[in-house]
Amino acid sequence: SLTDSPVTLKILQNWVPRASHHFDKEHYTYVGHQIVVQESVEHFGTMVWPGALALSQYLESNQEQFNLKDKKVLEIGAGTGLVSIVACILGAYVTATDLPEVLENLSYNISRNTKNTEMHKPEVRKLVWGESLNEDFPVSTYHYDFLLATDVVYPHAVVEPLLATMVYFCKPGTVLLWANKFRFSTDYEFLEKVCNIFNTTILAEFPESNVKLLKATVREN
Repeated sequence: SLTDSPVTLKILQNWVPRASHHFDKEHYTYVGHQIVVQESVEHFGTMVWPGALALSQYLESNQEQFNLKDKKVLEIGAGTGLVSIVACILGAYVTATDLPEVLENLSYNISRNTKNTEMHKPEVRKLVWGESLNEDFPVSTYHYDFLLATDVVYPHAVVEPLLATMVYFCKPGTVLLWANKFRFSTDYEFLEKVCNIFNTTILAEFPESNVKLLKATVREN
């Protein structure tokens, strides 16, 4: 069940778009840092979506509620890496994951925005939802304080593996923060499945961009 009233927010226009022929470089400012993110129009995983802007903004504004300093953070479907970069700036040990074809651009963005800093060195790894989870991320070794996901429900064919991946990584003590632009009925159907499995709260809504930001934790028996 969803408890409390979510705050209503607006995604702030804190970036200046710069255009190029094949890649667009978007310039953002979060937590006092200039972040330059390279996008590509060739793959939906290499673009910055509204959910990533919403979660980045929320993490910056709610550091007392969600203190990432020295916490272990896993981002699934990291895309361009914006959210992982913000989590790094906030002091987390970050592992950013996505499909193999996205990793080169993801690694480039994370490296260029986190080098020569005092941040914990982030890790970039392949993660295909629902596949080889226990082989690549065995439960005995990997436990995360936070699981981050933004606009991951867009490719509808992967909804079941996505849910299985969320369930796999959400252990007792893990907080899932999921921001998504709600476009289709399938998005709401996925939300209903999440609510049936986890203790779920809508933290914030961004009506202008149809984004909802949710917190979910595992139900302990």
